[in-house]
Amino acid sequence: MDSKELAIAAVQILDRKKADQVHLINISEISTLGDYFVLATGTSGTHVKSLADELEFRLKEKGVSAARVEGYRSNSWILLDYESVIIHIFTPEARAFYDLDRLWEDGVSENIEEYLTQE
Repeated sequence: MDSKELAIAAVQILDRKKADQVHLINISEISTLGDYFVLATGTSGTHVKSLADELEFRLKEKGVSAARVEGYRSNSWILLDYESVIIHIFTPEARAFYDLDRLWEDGVSENIEEYLTQE
């Protein structure tokens, strides 16, 4: 699975699990950290953990495991590092505080509408 396929799979999993404000940013031209950031918001600390658990489970089913997971004990922000794709899941307060959308605005925002459920 290449990095774009992985990023899209993550977007779809998060969307199906009712994540809010899912944002896919291509950072390949501006950073050596990876190719994509996926940012998403959960409604609560419990929802953030549920989103992270679902992502790990579904991606592992596809044969992809996270290199690192950080912040799981936190109630506000979990980072799943798949090396080429880095996924950040926040509570609304943490997303506003860290404002990664603004910090990485030099990256290319990818249009994800075609990958989302139409509800």
